[in-house]
Amino acid sequence: VQLQASGGGLVQAGGSLRLSCTASGRTFGTSTQAWFRQGPGNERQFVAAITWNKNTFYADSVKGRFTISRDNANNTIDLQMNSLKPDDTAVYYCAASRSRITSYQGSRDLRLYTYWGQGTQVTVSS
Repeated sequence: VQLQASGGGLVQAGGSLRLSCTASGRTFGTSTQAWFRQGPGNERQFVAAITWNKNTFYADSVKGRFTISRDNANNTIDLQMNSLKPDDTAVYYCAASRSRITSYQGSRDLRLYTYWGQGTQVTVSS
């Protein structure tokens, strides 16, 4: 099973980026999928998650600016990031669970995610 993240890059503050994560090796139609990020010297932090039935959860720091979506037919999830800030600079990781996580608290717990992508760098300049 592999998760391949793409779409990172360098953008100015206020700009937008769209990250994509493609899964191969199994389907994740019944799983919760998420994005986490890890800035320099920081722990990996929850960004957003989407459940099997497309309920979404967001960290307070990105609510209203980021949108997570999924395409079960193509086994992909996307993260549209608007109004980017320098604090959003981090390596972004996509993740997928084996089970159905249905709560906000659960979706934020990285221990519940079994599969991880390799990460894609997002750098926001001021």
